[in-house]
Amino acid sequence: MSVRATDARAANGGYKAVPVLRGRMNAAEFVDAVRDRNETALSRLGSSKSLYADTGGEMEPETVLAAAADAEHAAAETFEAWAETADEDAAAVFAETAEEERDHYEQVAAELDAHDPSDAVPAIQAYLRDLDDTVERLGGLVGRTLAAEKSKEQTTGFFVGQAKPTTASLFRELGGDLDGQLDRATALLGERCEADDDWDRALAAADAAIQTAYEEYTERLESMGVNPKPVC
Repeated sequence: MSVRATDARAANGGYKAVPVLRGRMNAAEFVDAVRDRNETALSRLGSSKSLYADTGGEMEPETVLAAAADAEHAAAETFEAWAETADEDAAAVFAETAEEERDHYEQVAAELDAHDPSDAVPAIQAYLRDLDDTVERLGGLVGRTLAAEKSKEQTTGFFVGQAKPTTASLFRELGGDLDGQLDRATALLGERCEADDDWDRALAAADAAIQTAYEEYTERLESMGVNPKPVC
């Protein structure tokens, strides 16, 4: 799959068209650009409505844990598949991320009496699995990681509110691994992106990953009769 910066989706105002930095980006500039372009979507993916959407409105600890476990399992499967088909340096990045996600799944699943991963594939993972270019995969990984940061923050807050400090601490620790995932992805992007077009493709993939997650969030809430936008 090939994507361009102009292909990023504007789901319900979730994407902000801002000028793309020209010239050679660095890791920090790339991540800042993704955050800025997707500010609204990331903000809403980090709201309590996101957990409501993920659990189908069943905001109980067990349901939240099951949804989180499913997300971790799906991510591990995606990055394991990438590692099998990538070249040496990229394979190492994807394999390390897959291992972390597999460990995350096992830790979250251990909080439940039993857990069988859902066969349903989250929209963001379905999008990522269609990418076959290393630069686009790395960009997509950045987008997924930024969306996952918001999810981890919200899940941590949920368990703080449920007076479950141990579980809240678990998700806080899992969120800490995301910094390393960002660092590895952007470091390799810095090596692989030799021209503006390469950065544009990575940026478009990051945008599309976040917007895909935001579209699914919006569709789930609307199907339940809930306005996905914050009420002022």
